[in-house]
Amino acid sequence: MAAEIITLHDLERFGTELKEEIRKMLSSLNGQPTKKWLKSHEVRKLLDISPGTLQHLRVNGTIPFTKIGGVIYYDHEDIVRLFEKNKRVNKFPDDGI
Repeated sequence: MAAEIITLHDLERFGTELKEEIRKMLSSLNGQPTKKWLKSHEVRKLLDISPGTLQHLRVNGTIPFTKIGGVIYYDHEDIVRLFEKNKRVNKFPDDGI
């Protein structure tokens, strides 16, 4: 059995690759896709909305989209910005009622 020598560079590269894999796994666990462009069915699942609601959001300009060859794509960052833009803070704390 031959011995292998592991260098500091090897360990650093391994650490970098491991961190990237963990980021990808955590991203998918948080419900955030790891890809930039989403298809309609993925956006509907993410937002828990119907096809008609998604079409309405497209038509009224709420959600930007790109159409290529009959397939509609949505930028994940646009969806995140939509959430941030529409975030509301409850001014009255919930009294448990």
